[in-house]
Amino acid sequence: MINTVKDGYLTLICADLDAMPLFSTNPQGKRFGYEPEVAQILAQHLGLKLNWLFTRWSEFETVLLDNKADAIWCGCAITPAREERLLFSRPYAAFDESVLVRSNSSISSPSDLKALKVAAIDGSTNMALAESWLGCVKISFSGQSDDVFADMIDALTVGEVDAVVDDEPAFGDLLTDPRYKLAFTVKSANLWGAAMQKHQIELKSALDGALNVLIEAGSVSDIWRQHLAGIRYPSHCFIKLQG
Repeated sequence: MINTVKDGYLTLICADLDAMPLFSTNPQGKRFGYEPEVAQILAQHLGLKLNWLFTRWSEFETVLLDNKADAIWCGCAITPAREERLLFSRPYAAFDESVLVRSNSSISSPSDLKALKVAAIDGSTNMALAESWLGCVKISFSGQSDDVFADMIDALTVGEVDAVVDDEPAFGDLLTDPRYKLAFTVKSANLWGAAMQKHQIELKSALDGALNVLIEAGSVSDIWRQHLAGIRYPSHCFIKLQG
């Protein structure tokens, strides 16, 4: 059995938010959604029980480096900057990025955002995308909040910002709310993986091996289609990185 911070358990860091279809927790403490359900079958394949350590976004890396968890499993995009600090598993998801606006907005492309306020989480790939749009006013939301995503949506609702950038599935049920609409989507295909400490080579090997089996068996795609039916399963990204 692989070494973990708690014997017999795979301890993963995530935010305790309602972010369906990605993840949520019911009153009984059961987690559901794409990310926790993939994590559950991953832990089972490794012969481990799954343990969630709920943490604020801004504290993810600190908690990981303090050896309180085995990995971050919460929409952590694999970027060159993060790979300098962290070790990543092979990806278990790949998502484009979208822009949410109020329903009466005329925004339909990045050029329409000139001089407008665009919200994204500080230090995120979404903020990096916003920074590439010349002329927009970037409004950074700190991950120190208990629910930074809700903070951004609240700011959009009351007109404090004109648009919110996040990964495509994050907007979930908001797309059925008449107050909002999706302005446009950028085909960024950000790869998400489990983020570990640099020395955790053994754990990475175990996670990669288990993910390979589960992806090839179709178990991951089954969970994807259950929760993310409106988003194309990124098999091309998985195959390219595995090879």
